[in-house]
Amino acid sequence: MAQKLIPLQQAASLIPDGATVSFGGFTTQRHPMALVYELVRLQRRQLYLLGHSPGGDWDILIGAGCVKRVELAYEADEAFNTVGPRWRRAVERGLIEWEDYSNFAMVTRFAAGAMGLPFLPMRSLLGSDLLARETMSPAQRAADPRTPPLKAAVIVSPFDPAERLVLVPAIRTEFAVLHVQKASPEGIIRIEGQTFADVQQALCAEVVIVTAEEIVDDEELRGQPERNPLPFFAVNHVCHVPWGAHPYAVFNYYDYDPQQLKRYHESAADDEAFARYLDQFVYGVADHAGYLAAVGGAARLDRLRADPDFGYRPDLKRRRLD
Repeated sequence: MAQKLIPLQQAASLIPDGATVSFGGFTTQRHPMALVYELVRLQRRQLYLLGHSPGGDWDILIGAGCVKRVELAYEADEAFNTVGPRWRRAVERGLIEWEDYSNFAMVTRFAAGAMGLPFLPMRSLLGSDLLARETMSPAQRAADPRTPPLKAAVIVSPFDPAERLVLVPAIRTEFAVLHVQKASPEGIIRIEGQTFADVQQALCAEVVIVTAEEIVDDEELRGQPERNPLPFFAVNHVCHVPWGAHPYAVFNYYDYDPQQLKRYHESAADDEAFARYLDQFVYGVADHAGYLAAVGGAARLDRLRADPDFGYRPDLKRRRLD
């Protein structure tokens, strides 16, 4: 079968201006950051992002001016910042079009797209005010056929007139980008630990790009097929990118980098400091190898390697970093 291995820069170049994209991972875990940085270097514009729990992957794209519209539950790096600083400023300044759902609602929307359904029912949104509040106007929705005409629809159950349900629209994207622990040249992937909504995101995308810590033989992964969450034919392109999620964590490989995350959030809170951060860690380096050198190289990265008994670094200092 055809090998799907391509260089990281080539993979990023496949995503054009204006594309609909979802990124795998969850807050501080397993975001495909190396490819995100490539999109910033390419100065992509007008991207349309859909996600349930993004973190700095979205934040830096928004801050760099790459994003026009988003649909999401929240955007944050957990304890490092309750709301992404560039995301917050983009909303406050009216620089971005957005719509918010609950976390479960976004995952349900991805699940609908993965199953080829136009929508799925749920109940939990009835317990919030998210149905009463919409941020995208009818004109904004009509301007892009990829945006559903309604945020959601409340119906009476056809089986019980006393029951109400919320229908949430399916998500279908042009691209999904995942970062995983292992992949084969054929496109078999292995995600260790929690998969979050990566599988649903991949199955509702037209093109799936995977960046991986390791490239291994197909037979190694076929030996335990129950641990491979996606069929190989769902994956279009594979890139070998060790440390490809830094400064975020990859279970069993490395922990997140508290110092770099602190540096990012302090810089992203100010326009000029954020511009300097981009110059130092994104525009000022040629590629992923240059980025890893800029953050401290092997000496810094080795201190983040996971303890094999835990899958992360239990001795990593995460607070009071000054």
